[in-house]
Amino acid sequence: MIPASVSRASVSHIGAAVALAFSIGGAHGAESLPDLERAIVPVAGWGGTPADATKARRHRITHITLHHQGEPFKPGADPQAYLRRLQAWSRAEKGWLDIPYHYVIDLDGRIYGARDIAYAGDTNTDYDPKGHALIEVVGNFEEVEPNRQQLDAVVSLMAMLAAKHKVSLDDIQSHRDYSDKTVCPGENLYRYVKDDYFRHKVALRLAQEQAAK
Repeated sequence: MIPASVSRASVSHIGAAVALAFSIGGAHGAESLPDLERAIVPVAGWGGTPADATKARRHRITHITLHHQGEPFKPGADPQAYLRRLQAWSRAEKGWLDIPYHYVIDLDGRIYGARDIAYAGDTNTDYDPKGHALIEVVGNFEEVEPNRQQLDAVVSLMAMLAAKHKVSLDDIQSHRDYSDKTVCPGENLYRYVKDDYFRHKVALRLAQEQAAK
């Protein structure tokens, strides 16, 4: 759980989070956020096709929202094949613009670009995802635990998005925080949101990035 000195109320803006993170010690040993962004596998890299921009609903990112796949993802399964199937299903079966999420994280913590971040996502539930940067982690976290690579990738990606789009730590949430019709991102991943683990770690990453400048 996040220490009291870095409670959610006291770090409602990223600038304050950076300052407070120094008081409890910064993170270390991680790649820079610009390097992280460059390492994201682009849509063309996994064999996807771009969305039709004329049908997109454009938005400005104000929130970061965590999801899970909600289905088992077996070790050794091909994440790129999964993304191609998800893109085809999203368009053909759901009539959506694209994959509903902007980023997908696999079992090894590799991050894939999905829907263009400039376009609002989609959902099967009753909240409006406009303004939300949507992150999906593969697996069903009602049944399994997220692994360390996945947790670290979530932190790094959230930090990159928070820095780039000036998102408040208070606005790092999960799907179930906006809809009572889902358990997404699954109890075993949700507790890292509920206990402020991600907000705390994001604050430390941002402090590290600030110190490196």
